[in-house]
Amino acid sequence: MNKHADVLVIGGGIVGTSCTYFLAKAGINVILLEKNRLGQHASGTNFGNIRRQGRPMTQLAMAARANNFWRSAKEVVGVDLEFRPVGHIRIAYKNNKGAEAAFVNYAEQAKEYDLDLEILSKADLKKRYPFFSDEVEVGSLSPADGHANPRLVSPAFGRAAQFHGAEIIEDTAVHKIETYGSGFIVHCSNSIAIRAEKLVIASGVWSSGLTSEFGESVSLTSFGPTMSVTEPCTYAIAPSVGVYTSNEYESIYFRQIERGNIIIGGSYRSIGQPSTGHTKVRPENVLSQWQQIHRLAPEIAKLNVIRTWTGTEGYTPDGQPIIGPSKTTPNLFYGFGFSGAGFQIGPGVGETLAELITEGKTTIDLAPFSIGRFTTN
Repeated sequence: MNKHADVLVIGGGIVGTSCTYFLAKAGINVILLEKNRLGQHASGTNFGNIRRQGRPMTQLAMAARANNFWRSAKEVVGVDLEFRPVGHIRIAYKNNKGAEAAFVNYAEQAKEYDLDLEILSKADLKKRYPFFSDEVEVGSLSPADGHANPRLVSPAFGRAAQFHGAEIIEDTAVHKIETYGSGFIVHCSNSIAIRAEKLVIASGVWSSGLTSEFGESVSLTSFGPTMSVTEPCTYAIAPSVGVYTSNEYESIYFRQIERGNIIIGGSYRSIGQPSTGHTKVRPENVLSQWQQIHRLAPEIAKLNVIRTWTGTEGYTPDGQPIIGPSKTTPNLFYGFGFSGAGFQIGPGVGETLAELITEGKTTIDLAPFSIGRFTTN
């Protein structure tokens, strides 16, 4: 079966589906290709943080663009993605001596991007959030951040893209990509061949296998986050909470949803298994996570865990994503390598890639995210 599109997007996560949506809305003939199901991997298995706070300054313009989407998400995609702008708190323990100065410095820099943060003393935290343990010393509150349900987002973008005329092809893998003239022919499973003038690769940790065909191989490391959810309890914790630390063992985060369950992530991760796409939770990682939950918020540690899960994420060597045009091949564009932090900015990336494809330029500087920093021309 032969198909043709102006743009072919490979990857059905939040970046691929949002890019497809914005292209279709602009009247572009676009096909999205996904080897499994929309949102099956990292975009649907992550924690759900809608967090600008704590991102590198180079990402905050993109995060601001994405924030515009999140605030109007229901109107854009037609369904409630359970986005709740209930705030995000970064806390630090008393043994993290430089944390308060780091919070203050970050808050000053973030003002340039209209991100307003409030530094909270230990007394402030105890008064507002009495569930924290005595080890919690200082915090930084971003009142306008929040959380959403990751399982809903990519499928919703896909349906919205279809409404505007996009074609979505799931359960179809890429076997080979050929160039023809200034365009591409992508040979797929199910005896499908798709000819496209422009190509977007947004297939997470699997992207490097495709970019290497164009002389732009990137070494991606795969990890699986340790995720848990508790039995429901009284809804009492509005903001998302994360620990500010350079120690992976201490680095946990949690949020409570309106049904009462508490979703917990962080501490040690599993080694990702991109060859199978089925990364497994390591029981010892769940135990270390709960040791840290007891340290952070002891009352939560009294609850029962009812489910654990993980995903398969792709990490770049410098922790920054790859967004923008290929350096070797015209009409080829990338959006991957979000290093465990792509959920909030994903819609902004998708919109920016669509802007680049349709306008030939972007309002956001993509230089820090160029694939060229990892490849030799």
